[in-house]
Amino acid sequence: MFASVPDLLRLAVLPVLGWAAWRDIETRRVSTRTWYPLVGLGLLLLAWESVGHLSLATSADVLFFVRVAISLFLVAPIAYGFWWIGGFGGADAKALIAIAILLPTFPTYYFMGFTLPEVVTTLGVFSMTILTNTVVLAAGYPLALGVRNVLDGDVRFPVSFLGTRVGVADLATAHGRLYETPEGFSRNGLDIDALRMYLRWRGLSLDELRSDPDRFRDPGSVGETYDPTDGAVDVGGDDASVDSAEQGDGESGGSASPGGDAAGVESDGGVARESDGGSADSAADADDPWAAEAFLDSIEGSAYGTSPEKLRGGLDVLAEREEIWISPGIPFLVPIFVGTLAAFTYGDVVFGALEALSVL
Repeated sequence: MFASVPDLLRLAVLPVLGWAAWRDIETRRVSTRTWYPLVGLGLLLLAWESVGHLSLATSADVLFFVRVAISLFLVAPIAYGFWWIGGFGGADAKALIAIAILLPTFPTYYFMGFTLPEVVTTLGVFSMTILTNTVVLAAGYPLALGVRNVLDGDVRFPVSFLGTRVGVADLATAHGRLYETPEGFSRNGLDIDALRMYLRWRGLSLDELRSDPDRFRDPGSVGETYDPTDGAVDVGGDDASVDSAEQGDGESGGSASPGGDAAGVESDGGVARESDGGSADSAADADDPWAAEAFLDSIEGSAYGTSPEKLRGGLDVLAEREEIWISPGIPFLVPIFVGTLAAFTYGDVVFGALEALSVL
């Protein structure tokens, strides 16, 4: 294989994205520091290549800066915009912004008898190709979910294409939202990370809560409370700066507390918080089933957009069910990684399809 030095260095994005995709599947959390080397490398390579085009002597020189501008001022803002409206998590946005900086133009890799990527767009903005490849791959997720549910015998339209049924015990390592509320199916159910936060705050496992729901529904049952962490499955990580990569939450995950229990929906075994005699005691005097309002008042942030009513509804459902439908969300870094890999090898999937259909 032969390629320019900048294009060879840009291949470093693949192992980084591969590792991030694996972390996304396992924990829905990726360290912010993951993207710093890619951004730094991208800025260095931009400066390197810009020097060779500063003369603007040819149309290729002008096109280089046009493509860089599109990548930096269109693709990167699109990624930020999707995060801002809750389209995907902070880690997903940062990955795409890093890609916009590192991969503004198409690389070229020469092999014996062929070159990669095979399909190069007229626009020539490589980060845009990665973005469109990612969107195409992500669009297939509901279909794959539906096929799996149908094969498992869970045929409910459209529920089978939007959620999956799991045992309540499996929520320990699950991601996404409950797809059921006391009123029925809803895509705006309780966030499972928020559930883990609540249980860790109370120092309970889900099994303990389900064993005596009437007792724990009473806000007076709240005694000593604990660090709720950020609700991640793996709360014992070594990085205090992580982002939620889960689609749709639109929020950064908070700091994970060291020494926590990564087993899932149970107490993290952390250090008990000092009680000021306020939140738990006042909860006992208020009409606050499950001490939901007391929990949300005691933490920083919104627990992924959770309201007291949403938390109570989710707990009521979990107290009664052995299985429950959840909306798992897309580990979006996976289609980003696969879309990037496809871009480096095949090229632009949409452009190639349009060419095959003789549209272009």
